[in-house]
Amino acid sequence: MDTTPSFRILGLPAEPFAPFFTMSDAELAAQGAVRRIADDRVPGYPCRVSLTDSHPGDTLLLINHEHHAVDSPYRMRFAIYVREGETRFDAVNQVPEQLRLRTLAVRGFDAAGMMRGWALVDGREVETEIVRLLADKETAYLHIHFAAPGCYAARVERA
Repeated sequence: MDTTPSFRILGLPAEPFAPFFTMSDAELAAQGAVRRIADDRVPGYPCRVSLTDSHPGDTLLLINHEHHAVDSPYRMRFAIYVREGETRFDAVNQVPEQLRLRTLAVRGFDAAGMMRGWALVDGREVETEIVRLLADKETAYLHIHFAAPGCYAARVERA
């Protein structure tokens, strides 16, 4: 019998970003956002909704987003990319390829938004750290960040 805890990885909901795609470049700038066209970099630019990477020519928005809106010293916001028309990634015990391709910082938080644990890990081995960090019963959820730029990637919860 497998006793490995199940986990759920979530992208951001698409709905809050939808209005930005109808804005002009000037309106985006007033919101601190910019429109970008993806080049051929590999891996591509990471969409935080679908947890997939861009392809050359994709239109992206680079937006400053508060991904940890807690009343603690760990309140956080940073720049993220989103693509229009994407569906929110929501899967149990599945790690999206976008996370597999990068070095990740995984951070565990309690219900009050205080950090309980952390790990720096190759994305190909992230399940081990997810399970380890969620083994702490006081850990309510995890955030995954792309280690090099430090930006938010995804949320992890117990399934």
